[in-house]
Amino acid sequence: MSLILEQDTIRAIKIGKEMAKIITVAQQKGGAGKSTIAAHLAIAFKQRNNKVALIDIDPQGSLTMWFQLREQLFGKNYAGIGFASCSGIRVHNEISQLKLLHDYVIIDCPPHTDTEAKTAIRAADFVLVPMQPSPTDLWATGKTLDFAKCENKKTKILLNRFSPNAKLAKSLNMPEEHILKSHLGNRVGFASSMAIGKTILETEPSSVASGEIKELVSEIIKLMK
Repeated sequence: MSLILEQDTIRAIKIGKEMAKIITVAQQKGGAGKSTIAAHLAIAFKQRNNKVALIDIDPQGSLTMWFQLREQLFGKNYAGIGFASCSGIRVHNEISQLKLLHDYVIIDCPPHTDTEAKTAIRAADFVLVPMQPSPTDLWATGKTLDFAKCENKKTKILLNRFSPNAKLAKSLNMPEEHILKSHLGNRVGFASSMAIGKTILETEPSSVASGEIKELVSEIIKLMK
């Protein structure tokens, strides 16, 4: 444990607060839905009365643009979640600071296993790896899983834009213990809600898609215990 992390732990103990759980959303391949999933996780945890922060370390900045839309919609300081966008050495510092003030910190990684992504995986209590049911996604997932395994991190694959009846999905032939029971369907509502600074939990709270997100969060909480 680094000196900074030790100091953070001491401060947390002094104020009687448990350290936040860190969930890192990582995937070597771009376009897997990391930013959309990170945003939906944040709002889902918030709706469970948790204090939640998001960290965007992806240079593409999709999550940052979503949060800016959210601030325009609700007003600054009224978005309902904490937020930071950073790179380099600042990644470690932001994680250290935000985990003292929140119950959950969710990190959106860049689409390659670079220094920032490795820092985020090392800091994680749980690594979520979104994967579309395609050969290219399957091939790209290996590097992320291997690094998380080397770091002894609890890691699960989330099948995204998934149809259980699709022939390709059935042919992936992955060990069940690597994959979450929950999955997300290929639903327009995820993207359309993000486009206005919200999530489907807010735009369509009774939808099947919202139910999928809630099931996902419940499963993640059980696994982290």
